[in-house]
Amino acid sequence: MTVALLGTGLLGRAIAERLRATHHSVIVYNRTAARALSLQTHGVTVVTLPDQAVAQADVVLLVLADAAAIRAVLLTPAVAKVLGGKTVVQMGTIAPDESKAIQREIERFGGTYCEAPVLGSLAEARAGTLQIMVGGTDEQFSEWSPLFRSLSRDPRLIGSVGAAAALKLALNQLIAAEISAFALSLSLCQRAGVPVDTFMTILRESALFAPSFEKKLPRLLKRDYHNPNFTTRHLLKDVELFLAEAIKQHLTVSSLEGIVPILRNTIDHGLGEVDYSAIYDIIHPL
Repeated sequence: MTVALLGTGLLGRAIAERLRATHHSVIVYNRTAARALSLQTHGVTVVTLPDQAVAQADVVLLVLADAAAIRAVLLTPAVAKVLGGKTVVQMGTIAPDESKAIQREIERFGGTYCEAPVLGSLAEARAGTLQIMVGGTDEQFSEWSPLFRSLSRDPRLIGSVGAAAALKLALNQLIAAEISAFALSLSLCQRAGVPVDTFMTILRESALFAPSFEKKLPRLLKRDYHNPNFTTRHLLKDVELFLAEAIKQHLTVSSLEGIVPILRNTIDHGLGEVDYSAIYDIIHPL
């Protein structure tokens, strides 16, 4: 099938490469066109206007930073003219109410909409092992399962539009909670003279261990946050979306509220576009 992919950031680029490797025709648009041009070496078509991509596609995938970016790229008069009869699949991380509002606008233009946020990063996208969480109808899930299975071994239908968006926020909240807790515990051990190997050996043998700890440890020890899979800036955006949704649902959020200033401080130190594990520099300053 012909897929229009709007947004070729870190994840969008990897998804485009995977779709092309699994024999889909892929047309991409990125607001900064130069950042998409290297995809041409993978056989991907790069266009300069979003309506050019949408008009030629069987399905439109959104891998944009936030709801504001979706509105700026997709919900324009030029794109509205070619949205009729198209299915739009929103794959980024946005709030449930934002997803429902975008659905209403796309349907007003004659298109259909579902959400399919993903868990996983660049390696999983390129290997086709992302976890895809679909919010939509049974019919949409069935129709687009071949596409989802190009990117995931086991895509799951979560519920109607909004349900998958909420689940994705819940999972990304854990990313922030885990890295901040791990960085803090590691830092105390280092300051107390406990060997890192001793700390990690005991941690691995306990129920407290999470694989992300092992994955992020080399970055923390080297304080090397380049070549990110997920940036500090995007994690802060997702944490703030989760907080707003959780407060709306009358949940107690004080544990997460303490992480927000750490993330903001990390960004203020020029570490917004590197891997989110850079919060270690704030938790454990040199």
